[in-house]
Amino acid sequence: MKQHSHALKPLATIVFFAIALYLLHHEFKQYKIHDIASSFRAIPITAVLAALFFTVCNYTVMIGYDWLGVKLVKHPLTFKQISIAALIYYAMSNSLGVLFGGTPVRVRLYSGWGMSGAEIMRLIVFIGTAFWIGLFCLGGLLFVVTPFDIPVRFNLPLSNSRPLGFIMLALAGSFFVLCALRRNPIHIHGVNFQPPPLGIGLAQAGVAMLDFLLASAALFVLLPADAGIGFLPFTAIFLLAIIVALLSHVPGGLGVLELVLITMLPQSLNGLVASLLVFRVVYYLLPLLMALLGISVVSLRKMVLERLTSPGQADDSALAPEGVRHTATFLTAAANVIAPRLVTGAIFVAGLILLLSGSLPAADGRMKLLRDAMPLPLVEISHLAGSIIGALLLILARALQRRIDAAWTLTIGLLGVGIIVSLTKGFDYEEAIVLSILLLMILPCRRYFYRKGNLLSPSISIGWLASVAIALGLSLWLILFAYRHVEYSDQLWWEFAYQGDAPRSLRALLSAAVVFALVAVAKLLHSRPAEPPLPTEAEMAEVESIVKSAESTVANLALLGDKRFIFSDDRKAVAMFGCEGRSWITMSDPIGPEESADDAAWKFREGCDAAGVVPVFYQVSEEYLARYIEMGMTMLKLGEEGRVPLENFSLEGSHRKDLRRTKKKSDEAGLKFKIIPRENVAAIMPRLKEISDAWLKDKSAGEKGFSLGFFEEGYVAHYDIAVIVRPTVPEPYESSGPGNHSDAMPGGLRHDVDQTNAAEKVIAFANVLRGANKHELSIDLMRYLPDAPHGVMELLLLELMLLGQREGFRYFSLGMAPLSGVDSHRLGPLWNRLSSLMFHHGEHFYNFKGLRAYKDKFDPEWIPKYLAAPGGVATARALTDVTTLISGGLGKMLHR
Repeated sequence: MKQHSHALKPLATIVFFAIALYLLHHEFKQYKIHDIASSFRAIPITAVLAALFFTVCNYTVMIGYDWLGVKLVKHPLTFKQISIAALIYYAMSNSLGVLFGGTPVRVRLYSGWGMSGAEIMRLIVFIGTAFWIGLFCLGGLLFVVTPFDIPVRFNLPLSNSRPLGFIMLALAGSFFVLCALRRNPIHIHGVNFQPPPLGIGLAQAGVAMLDFLLASAALFVLLPADAGIGFLPFTAIFLLAIIVALLSHVPGGLGVLELVLITMLPQSLNGLVASLLVFRVVYYLLPLLMALLGISVVSLRKMVLERLTSPGQADDSALAPEGVRHTATFLTAAANVIAPRLVTGAIFVAGLILLLSGSLPAADGRMKLLRDAMPLPLVEISHLAGSIIGALLLILARALQRRIDAAWTLTIGLLGVGIIVSLTKGFDYEEAIVLSILLLMILPCRRYFYRKGNLLSPSISIGWLASVAIALGLSLWLILFAYRHVEYSDQLWWEFAYQGDAPRSLRALLSAAVVFALVAVAKLLHSRPAEPPLPTEAEMAEVESIVKSAESTVANLALLGDKRFIFSDDRKAVAMFGCEGRSWITMSDPIGPEESADDAAWKFREGCDAAGVVPVFYQVSEEYLARYIEMGMTMLKLGEEGRVPLENFSLEGSHRKDLRRTKKKSDEAGLKFKIIPRENVAAIMPRLKEISDAWLKDKSAGEKGFSLGFFEEGYVAHYDIAVIVRPTVPEPYESSGPGNHSDAMPGGLRHDVDQTNAAEKVIAFANVLRGANKHELSIDLMRYLPDAPHGVMELLLLELMLLGQREGFRYFSLGMAPLSGVDSHRLGPLWNRLSSLMFHHGEHFYNFKGLRAYKDKFDPEWIPKYLAAPGGVATARALTDVTTLISGGLGKMLHR
């Protein structure tokens, strides 16, 4: 069940939504849609303004969730940063749910501001805990103090809400006791959670309680005058509706929230439905539009600024005060993260509006105006076109999520046509106004949709299918409710008249369903590309240029010759990957500038979708986890990479005595460290080959690949080679004299940058990998003779670190220690427990603990590395394919 939870949750959402619509249909059996529509006029404008006021207050209070969470995480952020992240998140998540919700935006923003993946996870857990504890506190109090009756027809063992209130208060009280007494983490659904201090816990609950009170007030002021219920009893029922809506996972609680309130409240149904619809607009739609407006203004300002300033001028001091410029610059940077997902969600809402509008009858009196203004065929075609455009916008929202430029262009055109057909199908000027606002808001956002790609290349996820099913289901329910008095017959499909609302709605729904079916068939019949070929010489030249500009030395693995490549559209970044089984597996994050690398990552994901294979990102960095979370990937920690800071590296101190002993023994053996320049490597290649073959034979191993270098002369010849040589005839060691400090190594060992001579014999070597901007130095291929002195590779690493320090490099990378640093809590996730078990007891397969201890000699910084893959069974398959690929094939893996 856990493996298939990613598919079961959307299916359960559809089931909950279907049940809610069925029960609503039963509740509405005595009412007509025109009666409900007329009740909108009974809502005073003052009530709407009051609802707007409480909504603004509510969203302001919700910033407190993030502020307290950041305070607990202890990461330095400004209140402005916290406010933007919080407001955008809640505007998106409240309206759009999990499909286009704000979690990836929140993760991207906080990671961009320096938060680690672990800190972001803790922050999200703290915020979620605060939400539920506040809900239990306020709900428990109101359920006990102002209990409401449970309808008898529900056949529940409870007559009122008071027992539920006591349970909720007990849960909240237990949490506060944990905050006061427990100092060790507790385990909640695979996460080790440290309860906050009691003061912070109480503050979190207070923010949440105020949040719910303000949200309830925003709806309460919209209720009919004869509602017959006080604020606190209403809030108790409102909280019950929130709980049920959250458990259903339906986006925004659509239908579920309404069902609970309609069932439990005593007032007139017509007035309540109108209040709920206005509440939906004020509390859910307007914040989403305001967020989109903010992004639009920032994007428009940047566009105008680029026009007004000269090409090389970045200062806009003449255009705005310093404070305004600082805020605008900050928002511009945030907009690059926020805008694509916000526009995507808004377009999905626009498509939903058009789809639902096609299911409803025209407003009274408007068809009479159209009868005199335009012919019936145009009205019929417009009505049909409106629903088709709505369906197409739902489809394009998926492509917009991948930032495909053609999707943006088509969306602009469809919105323009949608505005026209809204007026010609039934003079729906309200709908036309909303679409016009959306069109004007997304026009300045063109810059965020820059990727070339096939509109059908994005995968059809289970979550997206569930959202489409909800949209179609709601349209069908509206037709059944609005035209329940119309007797169905086959002739209904072919009736064309100005007053023929029911036939038009049926045809509109059918046309939308046909559009979705055609897209599904096109996806199924879309030819899947074969496994991509190895790169051409021209492509390898491009890759080599990108590798030279990369700061990370792992980029050099692209030159091994065993990988395929997918380039970003600007050809500045590349994703290198291998193919194994049903998986395409990247080695590390894509190489190149961040924006181009992000494009390459998405192109790789889409290439996997088109080929019908599983996308896997292997050994990715923590700083880019938000990218993979946005793709819907599951993250598994693989281990940690050791990086030695070179600026203050030395052999002094008691903790370096083992390294000093290694140097001393090397001196006594007459060993020398040399760097063979790249242009001289060909002359010693036979000797290097001899050492490599002897090393492989001694280890009873074959060459691996993908994440490790292997001996291939073309690859080895790309680099300077570090060697350890010893004299063929023993000779006394001579220390370097005064004036020869450029060739002297600390401790007296000489460092020569030249060719070896006949009196010396190479006994060990490694290729030297240099990152751009002197950021990182490392090695890849390490080989030595079986009879080489003990510690020869330790000597080689040590000398390279000292060399890197003299050359001004910041770090020396020791590579990854697999499975190290993975949380071994006995209640942790299964992957963590298996990883810990293998790390401590898997010496037969791999020297996990020994490798970690060996690298710890150099006191490195440990940087976590992850595997990103789709969840469930796909992750287990991906791990198998990665293991096979790294081992050089199934045969070699089984032999090992």
